[in-house]
Amino acid sequence: MTDYLPLFRSFLANRSEVHFAYDLTAGRVAYVSEAYAHLTGDPASHVQEDWRLLQAAIHPDDWEYLRQQVAQAAPGTLVENVELRVARGPLQWLLVSVQQVADAKGQPFLVGAVRDITAEKNVALNSEKFTTKKDATLEILSHDLAGPLAMLQQLASHLQHELPEVSPAIRNLLNLMQRTCQQGTDLIRDFVDAEFLESASIELKTERADLATWLGQAMQEYQQSEQLTRLHFEYMPQEQPLYAHFDINKLQQVLNNLVSNAIKFTPDGGYIRVSLARHGEYARFTVADTGVGIPAELQPLLFDKFTRARRPGLRGEKTTGLGMSVIQTIVSLHQGRIWFESSEGQGTTMHVEVPALPA
Repeated sequence: MTDYLPLFRSFLANRSEVHFAYDLTAGRVAYVSEAYAHLTGDPASHVQEDWRLLQAAIHPDDWEYLRQQVAQAAPGTLVENVELRVARGPLQWLLVSVQQVADAKGQPFLVGAVRDITAEKNVALNSEKFTTKKDATLEILSHDLAGPLAMLQQLASHLQHELPEVSPAIRNLLNLMQRTCQQGTDLIRDFVDAEFLESASIELKTERADLATWLGQAMQEYQQSEQLTRLHFEYMPQEQPLYAHFDINKLQQVLNNLVSNAIKFTPDGGYIRVSLARHGEYARFTVADTGVGIPAELQPLLFDKFTRARRPGLRGEKTTGLGMSVIQTIVSLHQGRIWFESSEGQGTTMHVEVPALPA
């Protein structure tokens, strides 16, 4: 039979993807393609000496996750696209696919491929950080811009009430002030709502990530805005790291919408607290505020599309009534659930659970 392997050697040597075979019985790398040199800067002949150093450089959480995935997979089942962080100087990201097979003598091997995805991962992480900052900034700015307009609108209404005998010209000016302020507030909110709905409609794309770190980065933006919002933001994770499979951009929309609602209905000087904890097989984060709470008669309608439970915020912010319905859909797509506890005058606590990966 013709041996076609030599035909592929030049092709494989110039690929960025490294192919390998690991002998489970002997505990050693039995084969690695020449592309290993492109990945590590060392020739493939050094793989045995490098192996222990490389294994030690892999983030222990990622190494344990890969080990668990391989152990749980049946022989011959491909474990695909596991991301590994490697700390040898600048952080490197590797994408690994592997499966357990047996040779002609029945000896077990792990065979697979490794690819350096550092460049594309850095682009994705920078994009996620930008999106997090952009979404939080939009919510903060909408609050900061709408607040003065709402105050002017209230002042114009107060003047109308206190000065009933003003001339028709003055009354028209006061009416114009109220309408202009309301239109400005609506435009600001429409822009933020449109951005939210457009982002939320993108197809779900989950990845393994640390919920604790992600929530911390998102909350930093709000904590830095305390002078603008005149509110206090706290973040309290009970477990770090806490890994889950989730769509970072989608869950960002969930968090921003819940924090946005808390901002709308919490008076100046109030607190908004985000916490994270493991509950059985789920990771649960909560957004609790010290706001005005949700009236009992509106609570059963909160998750309805175009719900009748929508109401303007304390500073005149309007709502489409779509937000909580979309949020519930996003959480459901993650095989999670969302619920809340609220009493008038005592604030609201929103709970979101998504499946967590084992500790």
